[in-house]
Amino acid sequence: MKAIVVNKPGGPEVLAYHESPDPIPGSHQLLVRVAAAGVNFIDIYQREGLYPMPLPYTPGLEGAGIVVDVGASVATFAPGDQVAWAGMLGSYADMIALDADAAVAIPEGVSLEHAAQAMLQGMTAHYLVTSVWDIQPGQTALVHAAAGGVGLLLCQMITARGGQVIGTVSTDAKATAARAAGASHIIRYDTEDVSERVREIVKEGVDVVYDGVGRDTFMESLKSLRPRGMVALFGQSSGPVQAFDPQLLNQGGSLIMTRPSLAHFTATPGELQWRASEVLGSLASGSIHFALAHRYPLNEAAAAHAALKARTTSGKLILIP
Repeated sequence: MKAIVVNKPGGPEVLAYHESPDPIPGSHQLLVRVAAAGVNFIDIYQREGLYPMPLPYTPGLEGAGIVVDVGASVATFAPGDQVAWAGMLGSYADMIALDADAAVAIPEGVSLEHAAQAMLQGMTAHYLVTSVWDIQPGQTALVHAAAGGVGLLLCQMITARGGQVIGTVSTDAKATAARAAGASHIIRYDTEDVSERVREIVKEGVDVVYDGVGRDTFMESLKSLRPRGMVALFGQSSGPVQAFDPQLLNQGGSLIMTRPSLAHFTATPGELQWRASEVLGSLASGSIHFALAHRYPLNEAAAAHAALKARTTSGKLILIP
């Protein structure tokens, strides 16, 4: 099969496209032909060495495809089934051996490409608004990068739960996208002071900040919170947050900071199935929408990484084997 292989940490150029051995499924695994793989910031962190990886490896934690074969102990899936997954390394390839417990059946009405877009970012937005900070009607959230893949989903999910969204963006086109997804207020972080504008909109500050940007936004996130508010730092697209004095949390009003990860919120098969079924079910019903920014052939994975790293896209990037 064809696959992307990383032999050393580095820039997009280390994403090598060549022949790899076909995977052999274990007794509790599925052999899946990949129809589409999602491209995510965690793939970049791993490729750069920010998250150390055993070398060599095939990147990609998310995808969707068709079951080709099943292990001897698998009773939940059969060849021909359409499945999606998140959290299983090796998705940038023609085929993947996938733990059956990590696979989710794709409901009728959801295409393979849509399912590949939805899993990682959809479940990330889901755990952020349900389990990290349970959004209630009347609460206000600041969403950084509101026109990004997760940002657009957060705008939709927060609004659906009766919350209000203040979104930060860098272009007029991204402002339009965030408003269409439900953001009530837009802040242009490239020309405006974020925390000052937040205080003009909500004098006491927001209840929660969803920050996937990291270094460039973190201090503004803290300054935007009401007393006892929370900043959920779920990513670091601009780089890791620099060391800071925890006394700042006290000075801001007993603020709460958390650094959550999807893996900890899909740690059991039951929780994974719950989150995935709600996300894919909402996609099937049309109650949430996923914006596709671009499709790339698998052999153009480097271009996809460069585009995502530049933060010039709005919506999801996927690779097509």
